[in-house]
Order: sequence, then structure tokens, then C-alpha cells
Amino acid sequence: MADIRYLVGVDGGGTSCRARICDLDGNTLGEAKTGSANILLGSSVAMASLNDAIATAASQANLNNSDFRYMSVGLALAGAEQQEAWYNFMNHPNPYGAMTLNTDAYGACLGAWGGKDGAILIAGTGSCGILLKDGQQHVVGGREFPISDQGGGAVMGLRLIQQVLLSVDGIVEQTPLARSVLEYFNHDIDNVVLWSKAARPCDYAQFSPSIFAHAAQGDKLAIDMLSQTARDIEMWMNALVMRGADKICLMGSIAERIHAWLVPPMQQRIATPQGDAMDGAIAMARSNHDLYKL
Repeated sequence: MADIRYLVGVDGGGTSCRARICDLDGNTLGEAKTGSANILLGSSVAMASLNDAIATAASQANLNNSDFRYMSVGLALAGAEQQEAWYNFMNHPNPYGAMTLNTDAYGACLGAWGGKDGAILIAGTGSCGILLKDGQQHVVGGREFPISDQGGGAVMGLRLIQQVLLSVDGIVEQTPLARSVLEYFNHDIDNVVLWSKAARPCDYAQFSPSIFAHAAQGDKLAIDMLSQTARDIEMWMNALVMRGADKICLMGSIAERIHAWLVPPMQQRIATPQGDAMDGAIAMARSNHDLYKL
């Protein structure tokens, strides 16, 4: 194995993939963002996203493909909890000097608690809770959309589409939020149906900012959506508490905006993260580098 000169952290979820390149002292040399790196979408798709992100970050650092063999890469990727997907991805050819893979939730937990014990609930496109305690890893949820991921943006979007279709049938009220979704599909239900056949989690999650915006304007459907999302997030938080968590860091685009919608006892359990999944991924890369030095 070539001498490791660079540490690379990659945080990849259902919507985006971020890569950061650091020197061995932890100084950031370059950072970039590309598309989805959920390995359940296929190892080739995820590898292409992370390669693109690393290459873009490398160009900022005046590095090129010949420098990849000097990189220790820590990957915190959605879908890594699924054993077959993990093996398929790790068996995929790559140009890096060393590579280690764990879930995006694990990376986020490492970053949030500075590598120490603690708990997080990550809710972005998907959702997953994790508690690191006494050398053990306890995970709740995170089994991917549509069978899991309650509290995440993809489930929010799916529920929204379902309610919009009910409003078209006159079963529920058609609010401004519902009308905005219909406008997105040119008021053609066939377009909704065709879109759903190939829609990915990130496609459903794209509607979550609109849900928050319409809720702020008093839209009943949007308020109902966020109330349900809050209950889902409280469910995951309670599951972590039952496993021994005290304080919990809420991370991800949905979790970070849902605080005011939670019941007071859950609000009191919220802790401020020290870092993010990218910091955790860099820590993974450093551990991998230190392991190869032994």
C-alpha cells in the first residue's frame, strides 16, 4: 500500500454526497458536493458520485488522479447497514490507498460527539437513530424508504403525494400546498402516476421545503404533515432513550428544523452536535490510516 498523505471524508445520503480532503494534520484542502451516494441504489451509482465528489475536491487542492493512491477514505454512506450492499460496494474497484465504510448515521454520531459515546437521530432524505455506548452500537430505524425512514423527507413527500391525490378525489380538503404540488405536475394525475414509477427517495424529499414553508403560512395539510413527522421523530428518540441515551443530537435537513414541533420533554433531550458526519468520516479515515501504520 502506498504511503497515506491525505485523509478523505465522504458523507453520502439519498440526496447528496459531500467529500472533504484534509492533510494528515486535519487542515482542509478541498471540499465538494455531488449527487446521491446511497449504496442501495447500486454500488456503481454510489461509487460514481463519491469519485466525482473526491475528484472535484482534489482539483481544489491541486491534486489529480495520480494522488488518489495516497488517500485514506472514510465513507459514511446511507445503505451501508445492509450487508449485501456493503459487500457489493467494498468489492467495487477503487483507486484509493485505503477505504473504510460505515453508515451515514455512524459517521454523524462520531462527528456529533467528538468520537465519544452519545446518541443522534439523523433525519434528512431518510432517517436513522444510533447510540454509541460502552463499545456497542445500537441502531433504530434506517431500513430505507419506503418500509422505514419515518421522520425523513422521503416519507414526508410520499404522504404528501397521497394526500394530494385524495384531495383530487374530493376526500380531503385541497389546500394551497396541495395545489402547488398539482401545479408541479401540470395538474395531470397521469404525470403523478408515471413519475411515481421511477421516483427515488430524493425525488419525494424535494417537497419537504415546501411543506415547511406552507406550514409557516398556516396551511392545514402542511401543519398535519409536520405534526406527523414530529411524532415519528419522537418515536425514534424514545427508542434511543429506552436503550440508554440521555441527550440526543438531531441532525439532517428535517431534524434540524423540527425542534419547535416536538413535545417539551423531547425538546429538553436535544443536544448541540460538536461536528457533523463529515467530521466523523474524517475520523474514520484517520483510524483506517492509523491501522495500516501498525
